[in-house]
Amino acid sequence: MKFAVIVFPGSNCDVDMYHAIKDELGEEVEYVWHDTESLDGYDGILLPGGFSYGDYLRTGAIARFSNVMKEVVKAAEAGKPVLGVCNGFQILLEAGLLPGAMRRNESLSFICKPVELIVANNQSMFTAEYKQGQTITIPVAHGEGNYYCDEETLNQLKANNQIVFTYQQNPNGSLEDIAGITNDKGNVLGMMPHPERAVDELLGSADGLKLFKSIVKSWREAHVVNA
Repeated sequence: MKFAVIVFPGSNCDVDMYHAIKDELGEEVEYVWHDTESLDGYDGILLPGGFSYGDYLRTGAIARFSNVMKEVVKAAEAGKPVLGVCNGFQILLEAGLLPGAMRRNESLSFICKPVELIVANNQSMFTAEYKQGQTITIPVAHGEGNYYCDEETLNQLKANNQIVFTYQQNPNGSLEDIAGITNDKGNVLGMMPHPERAVDELLGSADGLKLFKSIVKSWREAHVVNA
């Protein structure tokens, strides 16, 4: 399986994402610059954290208009797995690939620490390697991670089982303790915590590695035909 790590001006977690895929997961991966006009050669798309375009206007608001985002939308519509972490999640929201919006943390302060997440849905292509209700430790690092949506959208998220991760102890005021959601097709995931920073026990947790393993397992089940 071949992954693309999208790099925007201001991305700063792209190297972490690359390392997680290449060195820990053992899959093929390449950096892809924001002005790229085709993602046809990639099986999975990864939007890393950081401060794309300096977070001017709103987090993710300018990155949403990068050339590559047209291709990210195409990949999502084609059913390819698309993962947006932290700033990547914010970009997916701005691009309309996920519902809702991101607000400043309730504390109005930047938060950087390990947090415990609950796997609220282990039936997605991103969570199949986890157990339902499992508690995992993944770090967060954000100033605008307070997820919000209107009541109608929240009801749809619940009805479609699109809430895949929730905080055990909410660090940012996010609605319903939401830490990660998918689109209604289940192939686009946005999450504020950083699974790429939790892929080895040397980092304090290896719980994030199963997310990437879940993607590969799902892709192989759909694309690899056994002889």
